[in-house]
Amino acid sequence: MDSRTLPLETFGRRLLKGAGTWADRSVLNGAVFEFVWFGLKQAWACLYGGALLGLILATYLFWPEDPVVSRYDFLVLGALGIQGLMLAFKLESWDEAKTIFLFHIAGTVMEWFKTYHGSWVYPEESLLRIGAVPLFSGFMYAAVGSYIARVQRVFHIGVKGYPPLWQTWVLAAAVYVNFFAHHWIWDFRYLLFAATAAVFWRGRFWFRTDRRRRSMPLLLGYFLVALFIWLAENLATFGRAWTYPDQSVGWHMVSVAKFGSWFLLMIVSVVLVSLVHKPKPEEAMRGVDQ
Repeated sequence: MDSRTLPLETFGRRLLKGAGTWADRSVLNGAVFEFVWFGLKQAWACLYGGALLGLILATYLFWPEDPVVSRYDFLVLGALGIQGLMLAFKLESWDEAKTIFLFHIAGTVMEWFKTYHGSWVYPEESLLRIGAVPLFSGFMYAAVGSYIARVQRVFHIGVKGYPPLWQTWVLAAAVYVNFFAHHWIWDFRYLLFAATAAVFWRGRFWFRTDRRRRSMPLLLGYFLVALFIWLAENLATFGRAWTYPDQSVGWHMVSVAKFGSWFLLMIVSVVLVSLVHKPKPEEAMRGVDQ
């Protein structure tokens, strides 16, 4: 067993072993079981982001008319509380907390710049903010980092054909710069899409859901994660965590064009996580999760 496995994950492994008898009865049972277990492990990897999104929606639906503190300030305290509980109950490692801190810094800088240029707004008042940016916004970026760090551990991910780290650093830097620079010069995101494909097209990641290790192209994995972040963004804007200019009159689905932004942000996210958790070769991961 991996020495990094945390207590509730140990319980999950025991539950998995106990349910194996049912899964062994037929090929269909095995496929259903693996599919359900995959979803549960994904939810476990999303624990921080899911809890924060749930808090955003709950406070939007049930927030009192005359609160003692503003909703946005409460979300800051709530995000810190979730982080503290996860560390206290060993649901998250200190290395993962370091990753969250990196994302918080990068996200807050981007938020300050984007709100200054009117890309989106935070419509509610608060005290805990930097300029027009409430401090809880950094935790939403941190939730992405938390997922990427946790999913590597939960699924014992190994990679093959991963590009040289220096290439990923250059690409991530270009993506991050473009998030700012396109306000003054040509938006070169389409070149970044092409560069991302060129850098990562050979890469595959391997993971274990149940008994077998399976693989998926890195680009497809990034695409799927970006899709789910875009769906979560729709829920967050419905809960008025922030609003885009075209949502000022009333809520509607976030533009599909934002999906491309999230895909590029995934590249920055993966590279930031690699500063703390370097990608592990698949050969080194085989047998670790037995």
